[in-house]
Amino acid sequence: MLGPQVWSSVRQGLSRSLSGNVGVWASGEGKKVDIAGIYPPVTTPFTATAEVDYGKLEENLHKLGTFPFRGAVGGVCALANVLGAQVCQLERLCCTGQWEDAQKLQHRLIEPNAARIIAVFKPKNEEPYGHLNPKWTKWLQKQCCPCCFGRDCLVLNQGYLSEAGASLVDQKLELNIVPRTKVVYLASETFNYSAIDRVKSRGKRLALEKVPKVGQRFNRIGLPPKVGSFQLFVEGYKDADYWLRRFEAEPLPENTNRQLLLQFERLVVLDYIIRNTDRGNDNWLIKYDCPMDSSSSRDTDWVVVKEPVIKVAAIDNGLAFPLKHPDSWRAYPFYWAWLPQAKVPFSQEIKDLILPKISDPNFVKDLEEDLYELFKKDPGFDRGQFHKQIAVMRGQILNLTQALKDNKSPLHLVQMPPVIVETARSHQRSSSESYTQSFQSRKPFFSWW
Repeated sequence: MLGPQVWSSVRQGLSRSLSGNVGVWASGEGKKVDIAGIYPPVTTPFTATAEVDYGKLEENLHKLGTFPFRGAVGGVCALANVLGAQVCQLERLCCTGQWEDAQKLQHRLIEPNAARIIAVFKPKNEEPYGHLNPKWTKWLQKQCCPCCFGRDCLVLNQGYLSEAGASLVDQKLELNIVPRTKVVYLASETFNYSAIDRVKSRGKRLALEKVPKVGQRFNRIGLPPKVGSFQLFVEGYKDADYWLRRFEAEPLPENTNRQLLLQFERLVVLDYIIRNTDRGNDNWLIKYDCPMDSSSSRDTDWVVVKEPVIKVAAIDNGLAFPLKHPDSWRAYPFYWAWLPQAKVPFSQEIKDLILPKISDPNFVKDLEEDLYELFKKDPGFDRGQFHKQIAVMRGQILNLTQALKDNKSPLHLVQMPPVIVETARSHQRSSSESYTQSFQSRKPFFSWW
């Protein structure tokens, strides 16, 4: 078996080989960034064993200990999440010393993934409210109109946590419409760094080249990694607005339309629970795979007809989890509420999937605790603000539960009065928590109903 130092060099060698070919798209500028920064040095000893199931890296982190890379929260390799079994096979070959086979597989792994987009990375300090946002219009708006900058119902500069939180809620509810999103640390020349950081990086590199003994004492060579959301890129999807317009002109078959409705309901459930304040028909996606008849199939007597497959992906969840319902200027409505699908009552399928979960106080409590573990990682985390965010989410869950039980439609759901469910303060100790429910009477200036 190989020691941790050799294992680290294999990992970093693979990272360097892939970094020039496999791309991670950065938010805002849309540039392909270097992913070599995913792999820091080994921090704990690791020896591979035959018992480790490499095909299920995420499910077996407890067997692997602290892995020598930062690809996602929990230490999961971002590349392994995407390239999966091939990377795992390469690891096995390296561990068993089959270097020739490993080298051949590495070449086969790199070539087909040339210029492939694997994820979208949104750095925290380059968000619209971040101090390193590259768009000068945002800077000008912040300087000239600070009172109109941002959304007062949201916690500023936590969009990356909102993205990861939406993915967490999606997984807990088993909706499977949000591309897997984690909080990661990445460094790249294409990111927007301050002049001081760039000068320090160049100085360290120069010191390492000229005076290696001095340069080796630095904890980090290169630009500092940035924290942000890392969302896997989904292929074959287009804006929902494109497909919805096409479906109006070319109506879908009944079974396919049923698939679309079921997927749409999952989007409604997600957006409503996290109270997404930025959901238009241009930032959720639809994938429509319609099998085409081939010339060879026409010549045969028997043809197997495949039904079209339609799926929905909910992206751009960075403006969710508000600390209060919108009550200032804008209402931030759900634009899907004007679609024909929103007028259809919730199906039995979505009720069977969602109701048992959100009706269970223990499930809701576990969801709150998972969100707390995620949100508290932010340096500016405020417990009071988090409790307000959870109070809004509890109210949304309460309304959704009632709407599902009353056989309402998504349109009726969004017309229900906004509710806040806060933890009741009590001077007496109790094994169970009590809650107080309140309705928000103040409406935004530009209301949508």
